[in-house]
Amino acid sequence: MPRGRYSLHDPHDHAPLGDEHFHCAPGPSGWRYVSQITTPSGDHSGSVDLALDELGRPIRLQLHAASWQIRGAALDGVTWVRTDPTGTHATEGNVRAHAFTGTSPAFLVATARLLRLTPGSPATRVRLVAFTDPVLAPRTLDQSWALVNSEAHATDNGPLTVDEYQVSALDTGEQHTIHLAGDVVLSAPGIELEDLESPPSVLP
Repeated sequence: MPRGRYSLHDPHDHAPLGDEHFHCAPGPSGWRYVSQITTPSGDHSGSVDLALDELGRPIRLQLHAASWQIRGAALDGVTWVRTDPTGTHATEGNVRAHAFTGTSPAFLVATARLLRLTPGSPATRVRLVAFTDPVLAPRTLDQSWALVNSEAHATDNGPLTVDEYQVSALDTGEQHTIHLAGDVVLSAPGIELEDLESPPSVLP
């Protein structure tokens, strides 16, 4: 069960946004990721709880940020309920999309798991619902994902396969590269892996 810490920063000006303390593991139904998010000063600022089925679809998502809350799942596309800090107003949303995304590294692993790309295969288009900080406002976006390289690296615990993805935002044309090893993000815009207590899990 990988357990560790990511540092989060603004991908444009590199201002620190805080840390995400996480653990994740494959399970009988798929994969689960749980994390607590702290501000740069160390105060608690949110949490992520994401569970995927064996096909990589989100069967349960719970997000908390600035007292806002999201509960979502793959249902007629993706469906969610967003609750305000007072708990008195809840709005439901539904979009014909494949999955969710957001600032958490969990969503990069989840999208890669959903797409199951192979090196050299054509780029695949995916529609996602992003929940943007700090109030978890939903926004639908389209991305293109391509697995450009998959390379095994020798480690003390045996070979570790690192996958390099090129991700393009189809509305702006902006491209960026992410590196994944199993169910851990090694590097991505705005994300740095700072600490890892055990090796990544190899997802089937």
